[in-house]
Amino acid sequence: MKTVQISLNSIDKVKSFVNAITQFEFDFDLISGRYVIDAKSIMGIFSLDLSKPIDLAIHTETNVDEIMEVLKPYLV
Repeated sequence: MKTVQISLNSIDKVKSFVNAITQFEFDFDLISGRYVIDAKSIMGIFSLDLSKPIDLAIHTETNVDEIMEVLKPYLV
């Protein structure tokens, strides 16, 4: 598992983020304080405080370089 910080501070960013990670079969969780939600759930993402960076947990050890390339626009 790898954890990175991302910023999703606009509706367009949330939409493009979800579209980007749904191409992977791995699980992704967003962690904000005590809340952990499925990063592929747009409704779940909008339940979080998006004004500050959020931790993204990537549940895989393979394809990490490819995933990080896709996540570049969102990394803090």
